[in-house]
Amino acid sequence: MKRLIKVDQKKKRGRPATGRDPMVSARIPAATVGAIDAWARRNETTRSGAIALLVELGLSVKTKSAPSERQRAALADLASKAIDSLTVGTADSDEKASRKRRLIKGPEEFREVRVDRPGKKRS
Repeated sequence: MKRLIKVDQKKKRGRPATGRDPMVSARIPAATVGAIDAWARRNETTRSGAIALLVELGLSVKTKSAPSERQRAALADLASKAIDSLTVGTADSDEKASRKRRLIKGPEEFREVRVDRPGKKRS
């Protein structure tokens, strides 16, 4: 009978793999790392596990989007009706329209810095 030759597989060099997920690195300020470590201790997990959980929590939160054109129109209509109810019988219709326009648009000095209204396109 022939002898079977056993072939030994060579061991791979280096540290064995600890997980299958990709390694991701980031620079985080020391104060934030301290806050993450404190959160990890309170939740009985490691820093790595805490960062993974906190990122998942952050991604699951829905953010508020800017109001749509339809919502803006509804708000402008509501503001217009409120202004009309306050100015009944105070001035002629042209003066009333001018006052309403100024109230809705805001003072000229602040129109450029308002973030809720689209500004003029600057070149």
